Amino acid sequence: MNDTPSGQISYASLDLPESIQAGINKAGFEFCTPIQGETLPLALKGKDVAGQAQTGTGKTAAFLVATFNHLLQNEPEQDTKGNPRAVMLAPTRELAIQIQKDAEVLGGETGLRIQVVFGGADYDKQKAKLEDGVDILIGTPGRFIDYFKQRVFNLDSVQVLVLDEADRMFDLGFIKDIRFVLRRLPKADKRLNLLFSATLSHKVMELAYEHMNDPETVRIEPEKVTADKVTQSIFYPANHEKPHLLVNLLRRMEASRTMVFVNMKYEAEKVAFLLKANGFEAAAISGDVPQKKRMRMLSAFQTGELSILVATDVAARGLHISGVSHVINYDLPQDPEDYVHRIGRTARAGATGDAISFACETYAMTLPDIESYIGFQIPVGAMDAELLEEVENPRMPRREKRRPPHGKGGGNRGGNRGGQGQRNRRPKS
Repeated sequence: MNDTPSGQISYASLDLPESIQAGINKAGFEFCTPIQGETLPLALKGKDVAGQAQTGTGKTAAFLVATFNHLLQNEPEQDTKGNPRAVMLAPTRELAIQIQKDAEVLGGETGLRIQVVFGGADYDKQKAKLEDGVDILIGTPGRFIDYFKQRVFNLDSVQVLVLDEADRMFDLGFIKDIRFVLRRLPKADKRLNLLFSATLSHKVMELAYEHMNDPETVRIEPEKVTADKVTQSIFYPANHEKPHLLVNLLRRMEASRTMVFVNMKYEAEKVAFLLKANGFEAAAISGDVPQKKRMRMLSAFQTGELSILVATDVAARGLHISGVSHVINYDLPQDPEDYVHRIGRTARAGATGDAISFACETYAMTLPDIESYIGFQIPVGAMDAELLEEVENPRMPRREKRRPPHGKGGGNRGGNRGGQGQRNRRPKS
């Protein structure tokens, strides 16, 4: 294999089919990133891989190229009747959509039919596309299993399985759904199995060894938890100072594309309201925003029409948005891993970025765990008087409570007393 002097592997040296190489050229890829360079030679030989790497390092391209190659080199012996030959499962709608977009670029010349399914979008339209036939089916677990149970497709012809962000599958409570799918696939030694994750924890590896064929484990710089090119800093505001600090920091930085992270959905709406009152183009995204509106919002953020996206952790993973210059943790996350995933939204694909965090009275207690996890103390930012100057901070208007239509639950207020009906609900996929 011909390596470059710097040790990187060129895509041209991988001897890929012309149709795949055409997609790689279209995407502008010339050399493999570390995770691609370590996993692709294994997967192209048909070996199962469990890969760990930081977010934004090219895991998606690695498993897409390996999948395309396997399907082109291993034509099915019998007619698949339009059923999927490859299955790719992701924990969030945004990640599934991003995988599809990347697949359409990288696999555009292969002739393989690619379809994505996820909750919150038109059920019948997605179903109709599946009925037309698909080679590579990308999806979130809930909607994927729904169509499978409706017998819209079967899994008898699957030759490749991909699990992306496997650790997040556990976090979001999807692991039973994942096992449901895995048990209905052809035997592990009859397919190529690729698992990618930001962390290869014990539970992730247990899943890998249970449902994969003796996978090769690849870890890329596991000791380097955060990207080198992210400049991190921390401020210590009182709770009432946070709105002023946020607005004044944004004005001083003149940031072009910023993600602001909070811990609660209501706080996201409140912060977006604050920013709009101070002249910023901002919007809040959370799990309850309808899918069409989410996609419009993300598109506007990507094009620059929307300069600030306020998000709960639903957006901390799976969003591949280029050019995010700043990430601000308005609320410090309560899980150290979420800190890493949040700040990983900037400094992607070799770019630089800034990550600024507020250790306020409510969430400062999580800072020691975060610093222990990343392996160093975050530098403290200077909070001068100018950063705490008064800004517009109007009270957010109360939402009117929507009354249920007559005969649809309005007279049964005590039916779910104690939250029993809500406590076991799984996040929408």
